[in-house]
Amino acid sequence: MSSFICPLPSRGVVRISGEGAEHFLQGLLTCDVEDLAPHEGRYGALLTPQGKILFDFLLTHADNGFLFDLPASLVADFIKRMTLYKLRAKVDIDNLCDTHHVLALWGDAVEAPSASGLFKDPRHGDLGFRLIQTTDDAVPAGLESRTQDDWQAHRISLGIPEGGLDFEYGQAFPHDADMDQLSGIAFGKGCYVGQEVVSRMRHRGTARKRIVKVKGQAEMPAAGTPITAGGKAAGTLGSHAGSIGLALVRIDRIGNALRSGEPIEADGVPIEPSIPQWASFDWPDDLASHDDA
Repeated sequence: MSSFICPLPSRGVVRISGEGAEHFLQGLLTCDVEDLAPHEGRYGALLTPQGKILFDFLLTHADNGFLFDLPASLVADFIKRMTLYKLRAKVDIDNLCDTHHVLALWGDAVEAPSASGLFKDPRHGDLGFRLIQTTDDAVPAGLESRTQDDWQAHRISLGIPEGGLDFEYGQAFPHDADMDQLSGIAFGKGCYVGQEVVSRMRHRGTARKRIVKVKGQAEMPAAGTPITAGGKAAGTLGSHAGSIGLALVRIDRIGNALRSGEPIEADGVPIEPSIPQWASFDWPDDLASHDDA
């Protein structure tokens, strides 16, 4: 196995800094920023008060603050939302998309973090590292160049969801997007926006939707294609690379179909769902009586 690097033009960079930045973010985000070490990354989200994901991101330390790696298409909305929360907090919120970019590094020979802005992807060990650097900085040498499509295929092979591709912002709970399985929620921290709903779902075990891996037995239909299990609506296809993809599904309906041998299809194409190896959830018997939250 070799080591690879690729730019991620779909990602943007925001810096939140200032003497009040840590306290400000700690009360808003699903992840814990108080014990974030140098060259460490966190996966987290900003939720609605109803507990649904507005933005998800990776973050790491910056000088006197934090750098956020998030979808470039959401940067303006993220800054607007964080500015609304700012009030009198002593923080600065800066759009760095014109001066910084995001790169992904993965493979078997990537060096441990040393450069500023380089941190291990906290979601899964095989995802490798993320690098946030200025557009003038030299790209690390000794790695094979790859495209964003190659990165997406690597991500999908590991079963790691991506917001906007595998779940819809403003519609999915963190449990739907497997954030509780991917170190995206700090259950031991204090209050944050939407925390009550997230904690209740964990305590009651009521998460009935999950993102899982799927394998198509023919050409995989387009993202957004409905999935049926035993003739019942059971989910939606997300991103895919070749015959392997991800899907947001009702795990009770998929589980019942798997146990009974009923067909699971997307636009007539048979698909084989499977739970990623890193996940701790299973196919339940029946969650139809539970509310989403």
